[in-house]
Amino acid sequence: MTLTAVVQREENLFVAQCPELGVVSQGTSRVEAIANLREAVEGLLEVADDAEIGRRLREGATVSTLEVAA
Repeated sequence: MTLTAVVQREENLFVAQCPELGVVSQGTSRVEAIANLREAVEGLLEVADDAEIGRRLREGATVSTLEVAA
């Protein structure tokens, strides 16, 4: 399964989010934040039933650039 990971720096941590499932994790580096997010998503998929996954799943998340007037 391929999902999206959005990573942002917040003060001394990196916060990683999977928008399709609404799962968030963090780490002290981008790599650690993504690894922790992967673990959290895999944990959710192991214990959640199909109804829970269906309720959470927001398919079609994409990441793109946004240009705005400055």
